[in-house]
Amino acid sequence: MPDFVQDNHLFHNPVEFAMSKIGGTYKIPLLWRLKDKNWRFSELQKSLSHASDRMLSKALKELVQDGYITKAVFAEVPPRVEYSITERGLRAIPVIETLRNYGLTLIDEFEVNHKK
Repeated sequence: MPDFVQDNHLFHNPVEFAMSKIGGTYKIPLLWRLKDKNWRFSELQKSLSHASDRMLSKALKELVQDGYITKAVFAEVPPRVEYSITERGLRAIPVIETLRNYGLTLIDEFEVNHKK
């Protein structure tokens, strides 16, 4: 496949393009959590306690912009925001599951001490 440009970024292959959309520290964990239910922002904050509010907000915003999740704002006091996965996001779940399983296999192969 020849190189291509999207949003002023040069991509050399489809894997690089896909990883630009779902890769990074927080996007895959966010999609993984949203696959089963809607989450409020505060729930996601607690679940990903190592993520700063800024980085979590940035990842959520990018996932919304790219059509992987939707954001619903409810006019309540205090305001309530919920995120849910879209069809595009659901199509990414098998890919994420494959990567997760491969990662677990590598953890065992490299004899990494971890919590299960």
